[in-house]
Amino acid sequence: MKFWKLHGAGNDFIAIDGRKDLTDDYSDVAKKVCHRHFGVGADGLLVVKESNNSDCKMLYYNSDGSKAKMCGNGIRCFAKFVYENNIVKKSNFTVETLASIQEITLNMLNEKIDSIKVNMGLPNFDPKYIPVDTTKDKFINETIIINKEKLNVSSILLGVPHTVVFVEEIDKNYILKYGPLIENHKIFPEKTNVNFVKVIDKENIQVSTWERGCGYTLACGTGITASVVISNYLNKVDKKVNVISEGGKLLIEISEDRVYMQGPAVKICEGILEGI
Repeated sequence: MKFWKLHGAGNDFIAIDGRKDLTDDYSDVAKKVCHRHFGVGADGLLVVKESNNSDCKMLYYNSDGSKAKMCGNGIRCFAKFVYENNIVKKSNFTVETLASIQEITLNMLNEKIDSIKVNMGLPNFDPKYIPVDTTKDKFINETIIINKEKLNVSSILLGVPHTVVFVEEIDKNYILKYGPLIENHKIFPEKTNVNFVKVIDKENIQVSTWERGCGYTLACGTGITASVVISNYLNKVDKKVNVISEGGKLLIEISEDRVYMQGPAVKICEGILEGI
């Protein structure tokens, strides 16, 4: 099985062409190839499939084998993979995901991909779709209790569930402690991704993410986008925001009917997966 390994702002993935495979269940493959000691090592697995309503379809699996509907950094890497392998032969195309159809724009420089812009659609604030176990119309600036400590959190659905916690400083030890506790809090019946956000000014924020089914990541595209959406909703930032993560920078733009994410996708290596 041929593969590429890519990263988007440090969030790394294995990409394979599964169009001729007879299965749509790659859970076991993901667990094997994403293992950082016994496999190639990655945060997730990207699989190309044929689509009836888009130029191609992306299946995404976390490193623990769980399937996710969408991955922001992953879809940029996926876009680079399908374009540079001639699966898609145009710089503007659509990708079907389990969340929705994503519109892709490849920004070219000297006939090479410079950056990739993704139409992320619109966030959903309705708790029943995130889901959050609450009677509130929105779950914004709400309090949950963990280890007798009150934490102020806000949650939305942006392809996958995301929860934002605003902090004075990004502290990795704090993230490693509270990330999994918030992810698995009983108020989130399908768990949640957790984004710790430091607002620098109206045009710049810093985000660090504990990812559901993966753990601590150097960057999370949907999480970064969700963090800007919630920060803007609370009037902490403007509609065009630079986001700094440990793995790199992304640009998020909010329009009236869409949210756009723009950033890099880098090929690391390619090879053959054996014994899969």
